[in-house]
Amino acid sequence: MRQGKNFHSRVVVWHRRPAGKAGGGWMLAAVFAAVFLGTSFLLPQLPGFDEALSLAAPGGVSESAPAEISSAPSEPEPDGDAVSAPESGPDPEDTTLSSLPLESAENPETASAPEEEPEIAPENQAVLVHKTYTTSPSEVFVQVGNAFVKNVTDYANSVVLEAEAASPAFTLEDTSEPQVLIMHTHTTESYMPFTGDVYDTTYPSRTTDNTQNMAAVGDVITQKLQEAGIGVIHDTTQHDYPSYNGSYDRSAETVKGILAQYPSIKVVLDIHRDAIISGDTVTAPVVESDEGTAAQVMIISGCDDGTMDYPDWRENLAFAIDLQQQMEADHPGFTRPVLFDYRFYNQNLTTGSLLIEVGGHGNTLSQAKLAGEWIGESLAALLKG
Repeated sequence: MRQGKNFHSRVVVWHRRPAGKAGGGWMLAAVFAAVFLGTSFLLPQLPGFDEALSLAAPGGVSESAPAEISSAPSEPEPDGDAVSAPESGPDPEDTTLSSLPLESAENPETASAPEEEPEIAPENQAVLVHKTYTTSPSEVFVQVGNAFVKNVTDYANSVVLEAEAASPAFTLEDTSEPQVLIMHTHTTESYMPFTGDVYDTTYPSRTTDNTQNMAAVGDVITQKLQEAGIGVIHDTTQHDYPSYNGSYDRSAETVKGILAQYPSIKVVLDIHRDAIISGDTVTAPVVESDEGTAAQVMIISGCDDGTMDYPDWRENLAFAIDLQQQMEADHPGFTRPVLFDYRFYNQNLTTGSLLIEVGGHGNTLSQAKLAGEWIGESLAALLKG
């Protein structure tokens, strides 16, 4: 670990200074160095050491770290359940989750935990509900083909229907150049290592281990696109570590750099996971199939209120609806309604930029990976169709 290496290098430099100061000083120095080195090897084995490092990392310090299950204010769904706004939050972003504990990437025991419910102390339990979200037409939920768009803007629902009917703003070209970018503003978002009817409120909802976080889901999407012969780049930069604040500013710079290098890219998917909680109940959005249980997904397509420098949002909304229609045709019930709201999320960088929430913090990684397979297959079918 970087912190440990820094400690060791400092000790070595100090220990090699010329002797000859106060009598016996070299012996005291040797004893001190031995104790310090021994401590540096033992500390990483102590509970909470990794969390302390994540909070002490440059830029990641917060006056008061929020609770592990942290969520934006919930908004009621038609069936009465409370579904959080996406954990990624509105713009300006990242003001309530400035520093969250991370599960260490160097802890293989927790990283490879089996997907079966362990013993959880009663005080650390929350109810875990697995649910397939459905809805029906209303003033808010606009039916578009075989799915829905949740319009929480001041724009009339006719704007949504016009986007559904619009022609794509781009088409796939016959080239070996990359045309899709998969990336993650909140790369360290992760999932539960087990399934059941109890959620462990002490389990970290983030990890720097890219085999266990959103990068793992992005890998699956990337693989499916590659199998379809579509050039794709998967950027796994951890924009939310060591500091959660400013994640979108950093991911914007990453995307701009890649677009400048590869102007052939037309689609940019920012892959996240949601956090759905109401009271002491956590909900994992799922859909059952012959292939197994997959996490339900939600596409977020933002729009401009006149202050966001996002003039082409209609093109992004049209793409969001097309992708949702394809996913629903391939796997009925796979998608929650597209969230159409005053969100930004760097979607002004291309007319094919979308944010996709893959399940929630109550889902398992295997459920999210199956969803990733379906996303990749449907996107490939849409782009090549």
